[in-house]
Amino acid sequence: MPRADELHPEAPKPKRRGRPPKAKAQALANYKADDPERLPRDRWVTMSNALTRAAHGLTLAEKRIVASAVSKLDSRRVLPPGEVPRTRITAMEYAETFEVDLDTAYDQLQEAAKQLYKRSITFYEPAHKRNGKPLPPTMVQMRWVGSVKYQKGEGWVELAWWPDLLRHLIGLKAQFTTYQLQQASALRSAYSWKLLELLTRFQSTGKAEYTIEDFKASMDAPPSLSDFGQVKRRIIDPAVKELTEKDGWLIQWVPVKAGRKVKALRFTFMRDPQGRLEL
Repeated sequence: MPRADELHPEAPKPKRRGRPPKAKAQALANYKADDPERLPRDRWVTMSNALTRAAHGLTLAEKRIVASAVSKLDSRRVLPPGEVPRTRITAMEYAETFEVDLDTAYDQLQEAAKQLYKRSITFYEPAHKRNGKPLPPTMVQMRWVGSVKYQKGEGWVELAWWPDLLRHLIGLKAQFTTYQLQQASALRSAYSWKLLELLTRFQSTGKAEYTIEDFKASMDAPPSLSDFGQVKRRIIDPAVKELTEKDGWLIQWVPVKAGRKVKALRFTFMRDPQGRLEL
C-alpha cells in the first residue's frame, strides 16, 4: 500500500487569513495539560502522525472519550520506564465539552466503557522486499487501553493506556498532529472528526493527497463501500460539509484518476471562519 501522507506539489496553495503558525506554536509552548483552570474544550489533542493516519476503530462517543483523555496528557513529557498513565473523564466535563445533556453523557460514558477495551488501532508499516519484489505492508494492531474503569452512579470513566501506544501520545518532539478539542466538540460524525485530523496534519501547507486505499482505511470505511461513488456520498461530502459549517474549514478536493479509476484524493484547504478560499 502506498504511503498515505504524500503532499502534492501541484495542488494550489490557499492564501491564509487564519491563526499564524507562530501564534499556534506559542500557544502550544505555553500549554499545560494539567492546568485545573483550563476548560475541557480548550485543551489540545496531540498524537503522532502515524497514529493520525491509522484506523482508530471508534464510534463517535468512544472517539470523544479517547480524545478528551488524550487532551489531558502532556505530549512533551518524557515518561519514566514502566509508568502507565491513567486518565479520568467525568460525565460533567463530557456534557460540557460536547454540549449534550447530563443523562446522555452518563449513558455514553457507560456504553463506551463497555466497548473501549475491545477497540483496536490498525497501522500499516512498510514491508521489506523478497526476491526483489515489494511485499504488502505489514498490518499492526494494538489496543487503545489496557483497562477501563467505570463507576456507576458516580459518572466517570478511567482509562489506563496501552503501553505500546504511549510513544504515539507522550514524548513527542516532531512528526505529530495537534488541534484543540473544541474544534471537534460540535461534530456529529466520526468521519468528519477523522477528516479534521487528516487535514490538520498538513495545515501549515494547506494541501495533501491520500491514496483511495489509505483514505478508506484511515476512515474505517466498511467493506460495503466498494466503489468511489459510495465513498463520496457516504463519507467525503458529508464530512466536508460538516467541517465547513461547524469548524470554519474551507475545503476543495478532486479525485485523481488513472484511466477511469480513482486512485487518490487531493485536498486543498484552510481553516478560517471569516474567510473564503482564494486560489
